[in-house]
Amino acid sequence: MVWVYREGGVAQRGKGTAKWHMVRRTFQMLREVWLNVRVEKLGMHKSVTVKTLLNSGATRMFIDKRMVARHEFKLQKLERPIMVRNMDRINNSGGAITHQIEANAYYKDYVKRMRMDICDLGKTEIILEML
Repeated sequence: MVWVYREGGVAQRGKGTAKWHMVRRTFQMLREVWLNVRVEKLGMHKSVTVKTLLNSGATRMFIDKRMVARHEFKLQKLERPIMVRNMDRINNSGGAITHQIEANAYYKDYVKRMRMDICDLGKTEIILEML
């Protein structure tokens, strides 16, 4: 909400003796940003385009374990498992993250090689952190 006062019918800030009025600005926040990202397996030149969630709250890059199995990405075992919690702070039903993949991600003219941790994402296939 914004406080303004009116003088001569025009909303102004700061000076004058007019009465202060509360003005509420309402707008709908964008809660989710979805992008169509092409993910390419390294060394194979095979790719798949997926609807990807861009998440400002994510601390890493994630890929769903079912997608990894379906497209046969090469797994890289982590030295130590990583416990993962969902947005509601409950441990992920898929358990700890034990593997990751490395792939090229393409969005429009942008390409980046990235590592994505494999976990249970439910209906979402990829979650990208917003850097």
